[in-house]
Amino acid sequence: MHNFRKVHPNQKVPLILPQLSHLASICAKSGITQAILSPGSRCAPIALALIRHPLIHCRTIPDERSAAFIALGMAQQLNKPVILVCTSGSAALNYGPALAEAFYQQIPLLVLTADRPAEWIDQWDGQTIRQDNLYGRHVKGSFTFPDDAGIPDKLWHAKRLVKEALSLARCFPMGPVHINIPVREPFYPKADEQYGFDVTDLEPVLEIQPGNQILGTDADGKLRNQLKAFHRMLLIPGQQRPSPKISAALAEIIRNQQAVVITDTISNLAQEESVTHHDFFVDDPTRQEEMAPDLIISFGKSILSKALKQFLRKSQTAHWHVQPEGTVPDPFKKLSQIIRLQPETFLQFFLGAANPTDADFAQQWTQKNQAVRDKLPRYLGELEAFGELQALQQILPKLPPFGKVHLANSLAVRNVNFLGRPLSNVEIISNRGTSGIDGSNSTAVGCTFTTKETVTLITGDMAFFYDRNAFWHQYQLANLRVLLFNNQGGGIFRMIDGPAALPELEEYFETRQKLSGAHLAEEMGFDYWSVEDLSSLQNCLDTFYQKSLKPKILEIKSSSETNTRNLKLLKEKIRMHLDKNNL
Repeated sequence: MHNFRKVHPNQKVPLILPQLSHLASICAKSGITQAILSPGSRCAPIALALIRHPLIHCRTIPDERSAAFIALGMAQQLNKPVILVCTSGSAALNYGPALAEAFYQQIPLLVLTADRPAEWIDQWDGQTIRQDNLYGRHVKGSFTFPDDAGIPDKLWHAKRLVKEALSLARCFPMGPVHINIPVREPFYPKADEQYGFDVTDLEPVLEIQPGNQILGTDADGKLRNQLKAFHRMLLIPGQQRPSPKISAALAEIIRNQQAVVITDTISNLAQEESVTHHDFFVDDPTRQEEMAPDLIISFGKSILSKALKQFLRKSQTAHWHVQPEGTVPDPFKKLSQIIRLQPETFLQFFLGAANPTDADFAQQWTQKNQAVRDKLPRYLGELEAFGELQALQQILPKLPPFGKVHLANSLAVRNVNFLGRPLSNVEIISNRGTSGIDGSNSTAVGCTFTTKETVTLITGDMAFFYDRNAFWHQYQLANLRVLLFNNQGGGIFRMIDGPAALPELEEYFETRQKLSGAHLAEEMGFDYWSVEDLSSLQNCLDTFYQKSLKPKILEIKSSSETNTRNLKLLKEKIRMHLDKNNL
């Protein structure tokens, strides 16, 4: 419990910045009780208002870029805003990457940036930049706090802004909001100054009522009639958190043979009956017409597979997207209808309304998928040189049940998706809003602050070393396990046709580096292992997930050249098998 003194209504003590007292109280009353702070003078009154409130738990992270991703990782799991606080000037700019990710991944954050008073902007005063609307269109809203609460209407306005910001962050689609707070000196309260919290404060908060959850009679009838015209339907869930209700509905749709269900790893809906190996065959031009749907139905956020997106863009088909509110992108260039329902509600409607799908169409997808699933373990075992795909094949069955798995961007998330193994007993998390490598470690660290379950970070060396400040703080991370794939550079560029053919590949695209996780482990107090072959990996995995007082890093070393050859050979073997069996 924080050091705190409740102010009795008749007690006369000096109060400091009452607008900040109300900010903290409104957040706490709204259930927003987690804050990530970065040190600074100008932000001290804001930070102290949160630190001294008895219901708000604060952590300090020195690096603002890392702090923002840590807050994102927490809010992702808590499903409600986490507060971010930083000082004025360039500190606030460091929040930018995480806020863009939160915006596109629809994760709520309440961003509080300290600022100079308006008259001192552009006057060569220290740590001063133009902070109004600093994050542009990558936040749901921007607000500027009054810097003087001595006038009753300004105090009312301050309280009103906090309520509006929290309401905006939490309504669908959720996302980050920004309050810029001009602060005049002195920054630090005197010994006799209090924030004046009152935990019995009856200040109302804005409540959010959900929209319609059912189809009206007319809309129900119209959709039923429209569905009768389609017999080659693909159901494609995008990135989302696990949902037993949605998973069960999709399983029933597959059993009823009403649609082909295609799942990426990041959808958290992959199951044995869904199509998960599409990356091996969806780009076959000889099968384009046979596999083309007449209707795509999607829900959730983005999908991972570039090959699948390109295939669907070439198809002559309709696309429906299911989403209760908000704007809807058109990733396949086919969007023709937006259905304003929760996905689980629509899927129950679909079960009662859709015809069975065309049997030949369904077989084109399911037989190819099964053929890949049957042969993939054997073909991986036939690869002579040790690489990342064989390592992942050993790792994925060892993931602790009910744990959280963070997949860093670039090869880590793509390789796991490429293997297509259903991981129904864990939650897959990845920063696929903007798909950057910059905050993978920090997002995983934020997740550890919200759970006692094991959090596994699967990452490449570039993403890992880029975000090393994720571990630069005083908090325990005993439930964190890092699987670090180190190929000494950006190995993905060898697998992309453009840069792979360039003479500048190694120096300017791969960015060769010689760093090792061993040095970071020593600095940060992690347990550490390193492996370069399959048998050593298997031996380490037997103890890697045992409980420990320290976080652990298992560094898996291989070469970019080997990984590129292995992937190419694996694809050739799968393609030959499919052609041989006329699939």
